[in-house]
Amino acid sequence: MTEAIIPLISLIALEVILGIDNIIFISILADKLPENQRNKLRIWGISLAMVMRLILLAFIAWILRLDQTLFTLFDIEFTGKGLILILGGLFLIYKSTKEIYHKTEVMDDESPQVPKQSSFRRLLSEVIILDLVFSVDSIITAVGMVQELWVMYTAVIVTVIIMLVASKPISEFIRKHPSFKILALCFLMMIGVSLIAEGFHFEIPKGYIYFSMAFAFLVDVIQMKTVKNNV
Repeated sequence: MTEAIIPLISLIALEVILGIDNIIFISILADKLPENQRNKLRIWGISLAMVMRLILLAFIAWILRLDQTLFTLFDIEFTGKGLILILGGLFLIYKSTKEIYHKTEVMDDESPQVPKQSSFRRLLSEVIILDLVFSVDSIITAVGMVQELWVMYTAVIVTVIIMLVASKPISEFIRKHPSFKILALCFLMMIGVSLIAEGFHFEIPKGYIYFSMAFAFLVDVIQMKTVKNNV
């Protein structure tokens, strides 16, 4: 039991870090909904992520087969996991660039139109797509770290609880500070590029991505404080 505590804590920490991508994506989509539906989307989105991961753990043998080569093209071996990551990365880049365009170009239009409220079901379906991508990546990573199935189940449940608690404050912060929303969208674009690269077996250390975004976040905080003090 004691020997499993360190792997469990390590796995929870890793899952929380990977879950930040999910929280940011859900938070940005939730901002499109009326205020009374935003929390509902966050809860549904994160809860479905937990359900997906628990179900995938039940089919762990099938998940591990996703790492097997399906076909080879231009000397690149493509696996089931790789194809899921590539498609997920393309989807994430598309959604991020579309949101950035809307925030920077459409919002600057001389005669802006009142934005239409997005459909809850449509946004939830987009959340489910990303949940699936992140869940497959998360479970395969978990299998590589620990062997005990109960440790994986515990890590998933604890991580989702942490994500549920953290999602609302993160969502409110992003909504109140537009510059951080653009930064978050750029972060999601980088994650999308990282997923595509991983799908082609070109690993970009996630530490580099998170460090660069943490540095950009710090710069944005300093700039916001400077502007506030000069007003």
